[in-house]
Amino acid sequence: MANRDPLSSHFVAADHDVSVRFLGDQEMRIESPTISPAGGEDGYASMAEQAYHAIRDQLIMLDIAPGAPINEQALALELGMGRTPVREGLKKLELDHLVVSYPRRGTFATQVDITDLATVSEMRVVLEPLAARRAAISRPESRAALSDKADQIDQMDLAKVSNRALMEYDIDVHRLIYGATGNAHLEETLVRLDNLATRIWCLVLDRLPTIGEHVQEHVGLLRAIADGLPDRAAELALAHTMHFEQSVREVL
Repeated sequence: MANRDPLSSHFVAADHDVSVRFLGDQEMRIESPTISPAGGEDGYASMAEQAYHAIRDQLIMLDIAPGAPINEQALALELGMGRTPVREGLKKLELDHLVVSYPRRGTFATQVDITDLATVSEMRVVLEPLAARRAAISRPESRAALSDKADQIDQMDLAKVSNRALMEYDIDVHRLIYGATGNAHLEETLVRLDNLATRIWCLVLDRLPTIGEHVQEHVGLLRAIADGLPDRAAELALAHTMHFEQSVREVL
């Protein structure tokens, strides 16, 4: 029987793993790594990684509420896997500061501390332009996907897409850019920072009139990267990051 995670309409069957993301009238399909047969070492690693990503997305979109207890058995049933890969995924999520474990009490989703906005933004205004610059010069083979993503956003009627769906799109774009940097350490650091920033944004999402303008900013940024314009890409990435902080502060 297939299972579905709240962020990506992620369906897991016995012999394949495909994510489909619905955004209003728009649909985006993302291929996920094929899971090796159960019981093999590679299969276990893939299941643990799958659990990590699925639970992570629930945490950053606040589908698992801040401070809520984490029920390993319930998550295992929801994701269609055993408790061991779920437990391994939670260990990694603790390193990401998305869950916290207490002896004899259990594991809980971390609280969203709005005061973290300043410290997270302090790092992102330095690293986001660096990532955009590196993506523009490091991996030409990634540029077609970046250009296609820009066209996809540009053709969307963002006014008809919910803020939550736009937020999910924002996550996808940032992860695409980070992956194009060719620097695994930079990618990992920025994914963690973006996850924390997204949780803050989701906390105030219902107070924002729309974030369509914020998502639309990705078009110019993605095209600058795809066209191999590192200075322009860095400039737009900085403006985009600063706009995020400004938008959040305006509704606090």
